[in-house]
Amino acid sequence: MAYRLEALLDEAGKIWLAGGWAMVAIATIALVIFGMGVHVFLELRRKGFRSIPEKTWRRWIEHPEERKGPIGRLLDKVTGAPTLTQNAAAFEGVRATESAPFERDLRVMKICVGAAPLVGLLGTVTGMLATFGALSSGSGGEKTMGLVAEGISEALITTETGLVIALPGLFFQYQLTRTHERYKAFLAHVETVCAQVLYRKLRVKEAA
Repeated sequence: MAYRLEALLDEAGKIWLAGGWAMVAIATIALVIFGMGVHVFLELRRKGFRSIPEKTWRRWIEHPEERKGPIGRLLDKVTGAPTLTQNAAAFEGVRATESAPFERDLRVMKICVGAAPLVGLLGTVTGMLATFGALSSGSGGEKTMGLVAEGISEALITTETGLVIALPGLFFQYQLTRTHERYKAFLAHVETVCAQVLYRKLRVKEAA
């Protein structure tokens, strides 16, 4: 088993080196896509907005002593405002500090997903140029054929690697975007409920 793994890694290393300089750029892009994606996934999961039933956090709005976890801390930030305007300002602050970083990271992921196949295509162009250069300068011997083979390998490997990185990266970015949209919808729903509770309290004070 260890021998097969070692042979597989050795073959993968040879293929990677055959891809030329573009493989370094593609590897960097892949690291950004999946590293940032995992970070966004863990941060969204840490928010806990899908683990607390609506009935529970609705009760927490008027019973702060029962609050706990990330949703409880969120309610601590946004409740207690004396007016509807201040209540809206509190939620705007939450969106600026908690939701905006996700939007920034997802934009970076989207750019990298689009860049991966383009860098692969650039590697294809340089590989074909190397191939044509070998054909034009060589005499058709074994050395020339070796240079041609290297150029073709670089052209094909970079294209394939760029697509292999971009396709799962696109799916990953799409799923994270959907989860982020759910989180924004959750914040909007909490804001609406908090505004309704505050409005009722203000009406009661006015009536008294």
